[in-house]
Amino acid sequence: MNDENIVALFWNRDESAVTEAQKQYGDYCLYIADNVLHDARDAEECVDDALLAAWNSIPPNRPESFRVYLGTLVRNAALDRWRRGNAKKRKQASVSSLEELQELASACDVEQTVGANELSRLITEYLNALGEIERSVFVRRYWCYESIESICERYGFGKSKVKMMLKRMRDDLAAYLKKEGHYGY
Repeated sequence: MNDENIVALFWNRDESAVTEAQKQYGDYCLYIADNVLHDARDAEECVDDALLAAWNSIPPNRPESFRVYLGTLVRNAALDRWRRGNAKKRKQASVSSLEELQELASACDVEQTVGANELSRLITEYLNALGEIERSVFVRRYWCYESIESICERYGFGKSKVKMMLKRMRDDLAAYLKKEGHYGY
């Protein structure tokens, strides 16, 4: 079943929408939540929370990409759960990846620029200009919170190579945003 059909089920309030969404994207959502939480039970609860949020938000929302929409819902649920439950525990890979982007993100004053949509568009343009592997490494690290070790295994790279790739991409993204007027100190 494709995204359009799943969204139509949600839109029509057909209870099979949740089952179809779980069947189609359950593993994807668990992957995202587990990369943030590192706890299978909590990850499963976040997936359930995201499916409930999708049920409650469609309609009125009609996402173009249900996969991205559901992934965002589960990611936000996992981050919220992590903040509530692990604020004082030892640092995990998800926190580490957030810290890597903190300087870049804190320097972007979205409210004084054209807005979050413009910033999102620029980041998407930057990522689209990257090679497939670089883009994938960036998204896996900073959107899916995949650990550096896991990225190394996936692509057969050494740890220092992945760290350097990520550093260069962060620096290049900062330069690109600055050039476009969306980055400053």
